[in-house]
Amino acid sequence: MTAWRRDFHRHPELGFEETRTAGIVASLLRAWGIAVEEGIGVTGVVGTLTGTRAQGGNRAVALRADMDALAMPEATGADYASATPGKMHACGHDGHTAMLLGAARWLAANRDRFGGTVRFVFQPAEEGRGGARRMVRDGLFERFPADAVYGMHNLPGLPLGTVAVPKGPVLASSDTWEVTFRGAGIHGARPHLGTDAPLAAAQFIAALPMIVAREIDPLQAAVLSVGHMAAGARDAPNVIPAEVFLCGTARAFTPEVRDHLEARLAAVAHGVAATCRVTAEPRYIRRISPTINRAEQAAIAVQAARAALGDAHTMDDHPPLTPGEDFSEFLAERPGAFVWLGTGDPAHPEGFHHNPHFDFNDAALAPGAAFWCSLVETELG
Repeated sequence: MTAWRRDFHRHPELGFEETRTAGIVASLLRAWGIAVEEGIGVTGVVGTLTGTRAQGGNRAVALRADMDALAMPEATGADYASATPGKMHACGHDGHTAMLLGAARWLAANRDRFGGTVRFVFQPAEEGRGGARRMVRDGLFERFPADAVYGMHNLPGLPLGTVAVPKGPVLASSDTWEVTFRGAGIHGARPHLGTDAPLAAAQFIAALPMIVAREIDPLQAAVLSVGHMAAGARDAPNVIPAEVFLCGTARAFTPEVRDHLEARLAAVAHGVAATCRVTAEPRYIRRISPTINRAEQAAIAVQAARAALGDAHTMDDHPPLTPGEDFSEFLAERPGAFVWLGTGDPAHPEGFHHNPHFDFNDAALAPGAAFWCSLVETELG
């Protein structure tokens, strides 16, 4: 698994470009006698393995690993560092792929330990490019039926080899919002002759925290952040521009809070615009839904973790985190659970996800693969 992981790390591929990675995955699965289908969701791979234990019944479970890298430079200095400038595995998907391959190899050699069917789902384009949705649209669960689906992600800072299974919300929705304010541009020395779009934008930015602080239940959580502003020209500071563009991100853990953010963001934009005698054009783009564990599958994951790793390395809950994860697309289709795998403290103080110093801890590969194997035995044993 370490050799596979470091090879994937040295040859990172962005979403929907994972042809080399997918080819290696498919070749290994076939070598172990696992039926393989390629090209699911452009570059996705699905392996199917049927157990021989009679007690397993006809159930099927899907295990998912993501394969894509990020468009960013690497600064780890590892001898297996990215050989492709501007691309690196900065989120540990190389480790996810290697762990699921390790589990597939062991399960293929121990089919008598389970009955039913295992689907090994190697997903492309998790990093914001919609790989899970593309696989679902390609008929993932119609072509490869599954009664439950499970995902796993590494988590630096969580003790090495520990599996944490959140109850309920795991990760937030990840949406993008945009607002364009339009007024009548005018000389900055004579503002009364125009209408001030920058003033409206400033009031809108100031009002955003009010939505979260005074309209969302304090026991819930939400985020509205501004990530980009564009207006006017730096060489013309004496001109009040006619147009201001803002965009940012919105996060929520429940569909209800997500709906509220969308509705109120538009209402506040229009209200501020009316006050400033300009117009507002708000747009809310839903990208990734909240990742929410089902109680039954979460309990099964906890049982599997305890069987494989022991009570000391199993957490039956974990607080939700605000990043997004498109595994939620799979959970919208089938019941399931998403778990965290602890990789210990990062070797570099900045070595968390989406950082040029990030590197997956290879010591977590064995516990991760062991959890996958135990989960199959728990579900289908």
